[in-house]
This record gives sequence, structure tokens and C-alpha cells, in this order.
Amino acid sequence: MTKITFYKKNKIFIGFEVSGHTGKDDYGKDMLCCQISTIAQLAIVGIDEVLKLKNFHEISDGYLKVSVENDVAENDKVQTLFNTCFESFKCIIYDEKKYAKLEVKNV
Repeated sequence: MTKITFYKKNKIFIGFEVSGHTGKDDYGKDMLCCQISTIAQLAIVGIDEVLKLKNFHEISDGYLKVSVENDVAENDKVQTLFNTCFESFKCIIYDEKKYAKLEVKNV
């Protein structure tokens, strides 16, 4: 199962973490896992390459974490990116509760 956790501080997203493999299909053939990975990496590319803003990210097999400092999190474009990722995750796992879980934690 893949666990997707978004972190909020003062009602704004400051980052998210994706861990685990969905297990819906064999490794390398799992389209749900591929969709989740693509959305997660979109946030990093958007913040790093498009917006050129400082962030922390960590990627390894079955794990991705991206987070930003408060001043970066307050950027409207960063919030749009995080909200887009959140809504995209919500849509693709809507009927996949057996394979993926999405939650929001206030920190």
C-alpha cells in the first residue's frame, strides 16, 4: 500500500510524503504506482525547475518527500502546485482504497 501524507501549517500546505508501493500489479507494470510517482515528482520539478524556489526533497525506492520553508509555502504558486497535486492524488486513488491512502496532518 502507498501512503500519501500532506502536511499543513497555519492552514497552508508545507509539503508531502509518499511511501510504499501500491502492490496493485507487478513491479514495473503497476500503473497506479506510476501515476502516484508522476504526480509526486511534478511538485519537485515545479518548485525546483519552474519556480526556482528553495525546497527539501528526498527520493528513494518507494519513497518521496518534498517540503518547503514557511516563506516559500506562502507563495501562491507553490500553494497552487501543492493543491493541484493533492486533488490529483485524491482523484486517482478514489476507487483504490485497497492500494493507496491519502491524509492531511497539521503540524
